[in-house]
Amino acid sequence: MTTRFDKDYVLKTVEERNIRFIRFWFTDVLGVLKSFAVTDSELEGAFEEGMGFDGSSIDGYTRIQESDMVAFPDASTFQLLPWRSGEVGVARMFADVRRPDGSPFEGDPRYALKRMLDKAASMGYTMYVGPELEFFYFKNDKGTEVLDQGGYFDLTPLDVASDLRRETVLTLEKLGIPVEYSHHEVAPSQHEIDLRYADALTMADNVMTYRLVVKEIAYQNGVYATFMPKPIEGQNGSGMHTHQSLFTKDGNAFYDPNDPQHLSKVARHYIAGLLKYAPEFCAVTNPLVNSYKRLVPGYEAPVYISWAQRNRSAMVRVPMYKPGKEAATRIELRSPDPSCNPYLAFAVMLGAGLKGIEEELELMPEATNDIFEMTEAELAEAGIETLPKNLGEAIERFEHSELMKEVLGEHIHAFYVENKKAEWADYIKNVSKWELDRYLSVV
Repeated sequence: MTTRFDKDYVLKTVEERNIRFIRFWFTDVLGVLKSFAVTDSELEGAFEEGMGFDGSSIDGYTRIQESDMVAFPDASTFQLLPWRSGEVGVARMFADVRRPDGSPFEGDPRYALKRMLDKAASMGYTMYVGPELEFFYFKNDKGTEVLDQGGYFDLTPLDVASDLRRETVLTLEKLGIPVEYSHHEVAPSQHEIDLRYADALTMADNVMTYRLVVKEIAYQNGVYATFMPKPIEGQNGSGMHTHQSLFTKDGNAFYDPNDPQHLSKVARHYIAGLLKYAPEFCAVTNPLVNSYKRLVPGYEAPVYISWAQRNRSAMVRVPMYKPGKEAATRIELRSPDPSCNPYLAFAVMLGAGLKGIEEELELMPEATNDIFEMTEAELAEAGIETLPKNLGEAIERFEHSELMKEVLGEHIHAFYVENKKAEWADYIKNVSKWELDRYLSVV
């Protein structure tokens, strides 16, 4: 697990290691990483009083007439930045955004996740997550020229990016982020690095760091890395399969030794909550117009709202239980993609799961056959619905979701609806190359 530090440790380390600049990191509502630097001489004051900035310039924060925001560094997230090594060091900490009176700012995605984690704690639970983020390497950011024609688990010479992955993994470990494994994915030039599971807040911070590290190492090596969900037509897209579990003081709340599938009632209610509310949170876990080019049948991405143990065509998969590994009992949500804001994504997953527990939702029967091969009639008979087919449908479901308003708060919910409606409106006005190729010469 990630080592946790306190203020005194940070101040001492800054002095001993000659760290002159400390970068404060936070995200806007859309999940874009923001940063500003403070000098070592300002750091102690920043711990006490925060550092002010203009919130009206950050997407989803405040209007210009109420723009003053204050960033308070979280000492537990302190790390040296390995790519800024030298005589004068640079470090970073994630920051919590507050109003000038010290109250939490409701537009801060980190705070939205913290609120849901507090709710889980009040019910006796701690959420742990282990996301699997996929990405592509391209020659540059102007197109999709791949670095290799490798496939799943392929090794060199097909996988020319193995050194890039290795350097990325080593950099993540220098930043205190444990990695479980890395490999080539299904599509050409597609890769995956899986982070070792951690509590949800730590993991959200780690995901933001991970995405930056992947891009930074690629840039240093003259290539481009992207977390765009579906950059290449006709190839698998990039997902962020998210393994999740709840723990109590007595251990894994998802494990039941007396159940044939080793799943507790809590786990079954949690899965039922994910399935029921997935159409409502899909706009958060799959936030782009491009996200829905990945969520189509035929490319291993889950489209149908269902669950199973071994069946990877289901949206929620329950990895098989291994004797002596009770703590590893977990569920895997396969629909999210790596373009999402991890703070909001983990918050809505947890919110849906906890709602399932509160409502004691009954879990639908397990999907035991290949859902991708089922006819519309068979899907209807099995009661299997689909995720939204595009961002327009997703944002409509999200907009009218009382649960999403409750989970994210009205401030984030309202901004998100407005922003994504504008994105969808821009998209539907666009005339694509596909339309020109198909219609121009024949109509």
